[in-house]
Amino acid sequence: MMSDSPLEIQLKTLPEQPGVYQYYNSEGTILYVGKAKNLKKRVSSYFNKTHDNGKTRMLVKKIATIKHIVVETETDALLLENNLIKKYQPRYNVMLKDDKSYPWICIKNERFPRVFSTRRVIKDGSEYFGPYTSMKTVHTLLDLIKGLYHLRTCNFHLSEEKIDAGKYKVCLEYHLGNCKGPCEGLETEAEYNENIKAIKEILKGNFKDSLLQFKTQMKHYAAMMQFEDAQKIKEKIEVLENYQAKSTIVNPKISNVDVFSIVSDETYGYVNFLQLSYGSIIRSHTLEIKKKLDETDEELLELAITEIRQRFHSKSKEIYVPFKVELGENIKVTVPQLGDKKHILDLSIRNAKYYRMERFKQDKIVDPDRHANRIMAQMKADLRLHEEPRHIECFDNSNIQGTNPVAACVVFKNGKPSKNDYRHFNIKTVEGPDDFASMEEVVYRRYKRMLDEEQSLPQLIIIDGGKGQLSSALKSLEALHLRGKIAIIGIAKRLEELYYPNDPIPLYLDKKSETLKVIQQLRNEAHRFGIEHHRNKRSKSALNTELETIAGVGEKTIVDLLKHFKSAKRIANAKLDELETVVGVSRAEKVYNYYHNK
Repeated sequence: MMSDSPLEIQLKTLPEQPGVYQYYNSEGTILYVGKAKNLKKRVSSYFNKTHDNGKTRMLVKKIATIKHIVVETETDALLLENNLIKKYQPRYNVMLKDDKSYPWICIKNERFPRVFSTRRVIKDGSEYFGPYTSMKTVHTLLDLIKGLYHLRTCNFHLSEEKIDAGKYKVCLEYHLGNCKGPCEGLETEAEYNENIKAIKEILKGNFKDSLLQFKTQMKHYAAMMQFEDAQKIKEKIEVLENYQAKSTIVNPKISNVDVFSIVSDETYGYVNFLQLSYGSIIRSHTLEIKKKLDETDEELLELAITEIRQRFHSKSKEIYVPFKVELGENIKVTVPQLGDKKHILDLSIRNAKYYRMERFKQDKIVDPDRHANRIMAQMKADLRLHEEPRHIECFDNSNIQGTNPVAACVVFKNGKPSKNDYRHFNIKTVEGPDDFASMEEVVYRRYKRMLDEEQSLPQLIIIDGGKGQLSSALKSLEALHLRGKIAIIGIAKRLEELYYPNDPIPLYLDKKSETLKVIQQLRNEAHRFGIEHHRNKRSKSALNTELETIAGVGEKTIVDLLKHFKSAKRIANAKLDELETVVGVSRAEKVYNYYHNK
């Protein structure tokens, strides 16, 4: 870069303050938006070092202009970065879709307020609770409220003058006992507003006040011998306690807290959000983020927390997270280690994992290409490969009791079996059961043929066996000048142990990882395919041996008999005249007498 280039001048003049930077290409299109505690330090780091990630290198090449906005605090930088990403959706930023269609519960700003669900937030002084991530939650809460309190459902303008003038008449809801008739002045505003106050507390997750109020009412009715009324209140207490039991997860002292966790793979991050109030989970939501520049979990979590708190209008002053994140000075960040706080963080992680698992299952059905791409990227990272293993071949020796040594090669393309490419091998050059020599022969024959026929070679070879088998396979690759051109690993009896050439210490994979599942599937397929061929070979060998021992019966007679009767058992059980029709009288008698005069 020339010292007097405009870009160099912009870098030198950047302030050492918190802010947001924007990268533009030569055509003026915004490429990337980022935040920084120190603008000069952060932006300069893009140009001062070599980046491992290819997309980051490409981004840096395209940068022609840098713009920046200085802000007061880190919190301001987080919010501004989030808003600019949503506004411009730059190519190299992770995508944050601003979904404004979540449902709310509205307590209308009016005399005798109505309580209803809506997707439109109108700034008219009404109170809105939410947004909720599921309409089912909204219906459950509204049914609960309706069952506990008598509220009006009409949309009349219940001004004092109109009620006093007798403008309205009670409707069916009054006669059904669902409304106390404020339209005819049969319920006071103060009495109605007490119910609204209790409803607000329930929507905040606080059930204590309502339960206390209902228990006091029940005792009052029981003392007055009004047992029917006392029973109705008792039923309401049971409904409220049942709902509370379902939503209470942790210590009720944990109130007004947001919990965030993340699980990620090579291409996506999944951030779960739980909102706690009075020990109850009042909201759960998982955000899926597609990675663009190999972002770390810390970067994704910081971005997601800002977005989710903005989206759900969270005012919580404390958050629980699995590791430290920089969110500015106004939020207390807690990394729980044990107890109730750790329990709730673990629950959030479990939610993120379940969501990720569900997405995998859906992708497999709806978008198999995305599923395959993700698995390939994951395998490349887990197995420390230079390229994605789009074409994998796995070898297995089937050598039972030293008879009929055979080997199998199974082929996976894009993470799935490619059965047309499977191959069986009869061991030709090895006498007796020698697994190492057999592996050396089979690997040599396989890739010699592929080279001769100019077929495309795999990116990964898996040898079912430990170090010895791997060394044998390597000899063949060396003989063919393929060593170093194809990645090769050996899998020991304990499946999660992977051996690499010239490395005595195995790589251990997580038992739940998808990479291990694919390797397991490959090994099982190779084993099944090899055993199947071995079994067929043994049966044919045993069958031919017995027929060949019959004096005066040659190969042509055996072939004719097998073609007709299909199996040795049927030949043994055949009647003399049946045999005669196939091979003539003389040979038929020899076969018949062999089986019936044993």
